[in-house]
Amino acid sequence: MCEEAKLKEWAREAMSRRQFAALTGVAAVAACAPEAANSQTSGATSAIELTEAGVTFDTADGTMDAFFVHPAEGKYPAIVFWPDIGSIREAKRNMARRLASEGYAVLVLNPYYRDVAGEQFTDFADFIQNEGFAKVRPWRGKLDADSIGRDAASAVAWLDGQPSVDTDRGIGTQGYCMGGPFTVWSAAAAPNRIKAAASFHGGGLVREDYDKSPHKVLGNATAAFLIAVAKNDDAKAPDDKTTFAKAAKDAGRKATVEVYAGDHGWTVPDSPVYSAPAAEKAYADLLTLYSSALA
Repeated sequence: MCEEAKLKEWAREAMSRRQFAALTGVAAVAACAPEAANSQTSGATSAIELTEAGVTFDTADGTMDAFFVHPAEGKYPAIVFWPDIGSIREAKRNMARRLASEGYAVLVLNPYYRDVAGEQFTDFADFIQNEGFAKVRPWRGKLDADSIGRDAASAVAWLDGQPSVDTDRGIGTQGYCMGGPFTVWSAAAAPNRIKAAASFHGGGLVREDYDKSPHKVLGNATAAFLIAVAKNDDAKAPDDKTTFAKAAKDAGRKATVEVYAGDHGWTVPDSPVYSAPAAEKAYADLLTLYSSALA
């Protein structure tokens, strides 16, 4: 997980808060250039014109807000995008724009919608400086396998009603940090539609103390999985990767479980440990998963 002590360590060791705040803007631009999105969305260039909007839709628990981006014309496979603890912000919108430019209809969810709507932090620097953990702690407490499953089912139903979504093709889901396990719960909640799930430096994928731990619900899913593990997370829990891989095999699910050359948060442009080479590898592996599983 994205631990409070770890973020404070990042803030101390990686850079000063002023340096970090400056870097987040640079990294966010670098992460989506040059192929990320068109000039109307992020200032970068793309051969595909994108359409984006803030959207809302009903769930069993209320009204969820989200960011939706897709190519301006045509129908495309849908992606349910679970952000990290910082939730929706420009870094995540840029990541979604980049993926949309590859030919996907991407929905970035606000997992905290039961309590708040819209952007709560501009970037991770803002999160660290303004006691983000204390703010989100009560919101996160409501996000278990059952609530995430309900949200995922609602997101899938909404996506399938959009003219930009190709309902003849499977849906993918991807998640970061706390959003990593959400992808497995999503796949288990909507097995008829979600056919690919990717977790990047996800926390809590193996929990022996929880009967709905992600590794215990794989039998309810039909998706193929990419489990991208941070090297420092693996150092703390080296058995988790083999436990998850064995659970996937026992459930008859295809799963690639790999430790990447990046620390927890390495894929996220506004993270103080963002690593472009490792992030690009993760992105390429994600595209490979989607191209093979969302046929």
